[in-house]
Amino acid sequence: MSRKTDNKAVLEAALQLPRQLRALLAEKLLLSLDYDDPLEVGPEWMAEIHKRCQEIDTGQVDLVPAEDVFDKIDNELG
Repeated sequence: MSRKTDNKAVLEAALQLPRQLRALLAEKLLLSLDYDDPLEVGPEWMAEIHKRCQEIDTGQVDLVPAEDVFDKIDNELG
């Protein structure tokens, strides 16, 4: 199995988790990033994050898997 296939399988499995477990996983992954400085999010960004989460939760927007986005970019850039 290729690394790309492995990554896709992990992502697909993670996306099948219930919402609360996905949120916990996302939090743990973000915390695992080695930042020298603590990540600070200003109030404007927090408002934007909240707005986008609401749009996702209410079905106002369609989500596109990152793999599809990267494949499209690869195809377009050739």
